[in-house]
Amino acid sequence: MIHARKRFGQHFLHDPAVLARIVATVAPRPDEQLVEIGPGAGALTAGLLACVAHLDAVEIDRDLAATLRQRWPQALTLHEGDALRFDFSRLAAMRGARLRVVGNLPYNISTPLLFHLLAHRAALRDLTLMLQKEVVERMAAQPATPDYGRLTVMLAPWFDIAHLFDVGPGAFQPPPRVWSAVAQLTVLDQPRFAVPAGYGELVARAFAQRRKTLRNSLRGLVPGRGWETAGVDPGARPETLHPGQFAALAAAAGGERTAASA
Repeated sequence: MIHARKRFGQHFLHDPAVLARIVATVAPRPDEQLVEIGPGAGALTAGLLACVAHLDAVEIDRDLAATLRQRWPQALTLHEGDALRFDFSRLAAMRGARLRVVGNLPYNISTPLLFHLLAHRAALRDLTLMLQKEVVERMAAQPATPDYGRLTVMLAPWFDIAHLFDVGPGAFQPPPRVWSAVAQLTVLDQPRFAVPAGYGELVARAFAQRRKTLRNSLRGLVPGRGWETAGVDPGARPETLHPGQFAALAAAAGGERTAASA
């Protein structure tokens, strides 16, 4: 009997229709390199292994990892440890191809895990993820809406994001108290715009106190003429700016240097 552990934020997906829909969304080819984050009881793992000969998986729960290893001793390579510290770039180099990431992410670490995956984006092809619905809404939000924020702006240069479908609590054991959603993030071959080195810092500062005007939240970061150079009203609030405008502000604040990472 497999029991969910609260400290790992475990909610095991068991609904056959939802599992089949996720596998159909990924539609993996036999030669592709898949990595599953948090395989848990192996329900989604089984569906993926019906399509590919080999699967990598990252699992923090040692007991679950041992069970999965016994179930698929040849087809599944288990990496025991925290996905927040896992080196996806190294795995892609080992496999000789960009990775397709799949997972039902623990909701208590979903945002930091998205930022970790963002840092490894050059090693990734796409991500098909089950997340808390409100996180997916934030990822795909438009400017001037309540869900628009730091997560939206940080992902925007690097990914196409599709909010695919919602999943109710009854699809999980134990059921969470919130609705979930499946999203697919496709890594762009080139970013939508040049990303200056200070982009991440500026975006974080801007949304740290989102009720403040940009003039106040970015005080000391953007020089006086920088606002005019970027074409941004310093009296605006951060949720009204498009991601490219944040990049223009970051360029004005720190020159035209672009970063290899956000």
